[in-house]
Amino acid sequence: MNIFNRLESKGHEQVVFCQDKTVGLKAIIAVHSTALGPALGGTRLWPYEDDEAALVDVLRLARGMTYKNAAAGLAFGGGKAVVIASPHLKTHELLLAYGRFVHRLGGNYITAADVNTNENDMVDIRKATPFVTGLPESKGGSGEPSPFTALGVFEGIKAAVFYRLGHKTLKGLRVAVQGLGSVGSELCKLLYQEGVKLFVNDMNCEKMHRIAQIYQAEAVPENIHRLEVDIFSPCALGGVLRDETLPELQCKMIVGAANNQLWDEDKHGALLAKRGILYAPDYVVNAGGVINISFEVNRSYKREEATEKVKAIYHTLMQVFQLAESERCLPHQAAKLLAEKRLINQKRTLL
Repeated sequence: MNIFNRLESKGHEQVVFCQDKTVGLKAIIAVHSTALGPALGGTRLWPYEDDEAALVDVLRLARGMTYKNAAAGLAFGGGKAVVIASPHLKTHELLLAYGRFVHRLGGNYITAADVNTNENDMVDIRKATPFVTGLPESKGGSGEPSPFTALGVFEGIKAAVFYRLGHKTLKGLRVAVQGLGSVGSELCKLLYQEGVKLFVNDMNCEKMHRIAQIYQAEAVPENIHRLEVDIFSPCALGGVLRDETLPELQCKMIVGAANNQLWDEDKHGALLAKRGILYAPDYVVNAGGVINISFEVNRSYKREEATEKVKAIYHTLMQVFQLAESERCLPHQAAKLLAEKRLINQKRTLL
């Protein structure tokens, strides 16, 4: 792998490899862009099969954060970090050591929670660096970000339904939610309250059946993407829209919380459009969490202000759909145009 060629092709500014043998830390921090401000993005803890897989993931995620933050209108660039470890190996000492590496970047990167890290882990990291957000409410932070991510996806679903069907209500629609973690479960709650008929799936069968019972949903152990529904909502890990699954889809719209849902953006985005399936770009609709934690940085956190900013995802997504129409392009391309316009305008301002 030619790392510098890869960085140049995707526009990354900085990649830091971190190691502390005394605590078993192996991590990679990727800063994609600081054009709009310090790079903001979470820390993912995952047992990658090898170092290359970790590098590919962190580079892709960091770039996605640049577009997510720009499209959301935040004064932050994009970055991400991965800690290569199994969740059961996460320790106080490991998090402290990782925090020291974050601190050495001098505020160029601000971290937060992501897969297998949480608000309490951010407290540990905070002991080594102030460049962390997403702290518990008891520590003056915003607390668990999942409800805000779910709220953003919910607003995205409402926007997509109005754009595609002209409906101002979700009542009676059929929605399939794949992945019932903190975000997926909260999304089910919001949809259930709107009178949606839910179909749910999760690798954890006990959780799947529990959520199904709470929200009067139908549990679907396998192939939930094949259901004939109005909306398919991927809320697990990314890459679900690929060669094998895309021909099996029978939904009208795809609006979900998972990152990087399109395995190949241009190829699979075009195939969705050809099949008449409206795709809501993931980094537009799942930005609620990062919008919320951004309100902690350099200010006193106010939940009401953060909530209103998250609800504005509805209007951002409508803007994306309308831009796709006017520019005769696909929604994921329109979302990039929207984000890149802001990045270019900022660069011009700095010149």
